[in-house]
Amino acid sequence: MATLRLRTNHKTIQFLGTLVIASIGGFIFTLFGLPIPWLLGSMTAILITSRFRSVQFLTWPRWVRDTGLIIVGYSIGLSFTQSSLLQMIVKIPSMLLITLTITIIAAIGAYLVSRLSGVDYPTVLTGSIPGGLTQMIIFAEEVKGIDITTVTFFQVTRMLMIVIFVPLLIFSPLFPMGEIPVTSGTLLNEVTLKEFPVTLLVFFLFLSFIFAKMGKKLKLPTAYLVGPILGTAILNVLGFGGPAAPSSLLDLSQLMIGGYIGLLLKPEKLQNKAKTIPLALLNGVVMVGASFALSFIFMHFYQFSLATAFLSLAPGGMEQMAIIAHEVNADLSMVTGYQLFRLFFIYFAVPPILKRVLLQHNRRKQKRDTGSGSLAQNHSGRG
Repeated sequence: MATLRLRTNHKTIQFLGTLVIASIGGFIFTLFGLPIPWLLGSMTAILITSRFRSVQFLTWPRWVRDTGLIIVGYSIGLSFTQSSLLQMIVKIPSMLLITLTITIIAAIGAYLVSRLSGVDYPTVLTGSIPGGLTQMIIFAEEVKGIDITTVTFFQVTRMLMIVIFVPLLIFSPLFPMGEIPVTSGTLLNEVTLKEFPVTLLVFFLFLSFIFAKMGKKLKLPTAYLVGPILGTAILNVLGFGGPAAPSSLLDLSQLMIGGYIGLLLKPEKLQNKAKTIPLALLNGVVMVGASFALSFIFMHFYQFSLATAFLSLAPGGMEQMAIIAHEVNADLSMVTGYQLFRLFFIYFAVPPILKRVLLQHNRRKQKRDTGSGSLAQNHSGRG
């Protein structure tokens, strides 16, 4: 079979060819109504194409991914309003307790999966933490010793299960609709009803680029995402918020990130496939089930509706949970507040903890290797 190469070594032409493939994937996922189509579609298309050894021109510059992260960071930062800030301040103790509980459950589940599958614990833990697909994959890429393919597989598996099962649960008879009316000042209205000129949007995106560079200087985790989140959030709370990013721009940001992730994935390197795949599915079920069980306790202590409690705890994306909350008349500001708190907690607290876990894991592994090496030398000396 002839090797498929572009008739140029020019990186731009090679990238444009890769971009066409990623765009086709996003378009197909959109046609079928699949979740997060431009992220998962582009990622899947690049992943499948890269499996053909005859295709040797695929490339995706890092700056493209970074640009996508800046757009996503800006969009998330806009969600941080004065009302959501007040909600977070009042409920900080319960937010911290709930976030720690979910994180501990993820850590315990990761330990069990690690023991059963044989995959190292830091890798499974990074794949199990509900910190967002992009954040955890980028963290895995930045830290040596973590298997990116396994992390991505676990994160994508859980995300797909949440997108499928959370709506099924929330629209089932278990969750009566209309218990709590949505207020006129909810996050969704504040974000979607703003309309500004395109030039102003470009200006705020440029500010987000500056925030990203500042985050890089300050050595923030995933600086191109967290920098714009913090900078935009501060401006928004102070009353200088920018316009909401149009859906087409958010789709573009998904494409920019998805294509990059697609090239990172190496399915052939997935450890112990026969065990890892079913355990990843089980891990996702446990996380959703644990959130569902905790929501009953949460509802009892804070007098929330079951829908509000469950969506506040669900280990999914904040935007997806907010949309579902709006549909079932849950308390949108409360759902957003808890999801935002977990987002920031995981962005800042989890990466240092994961790095420490990885360091201790490597030290123990090094000691075992040293011990086994010494034992082998003793045996050879006796012989």
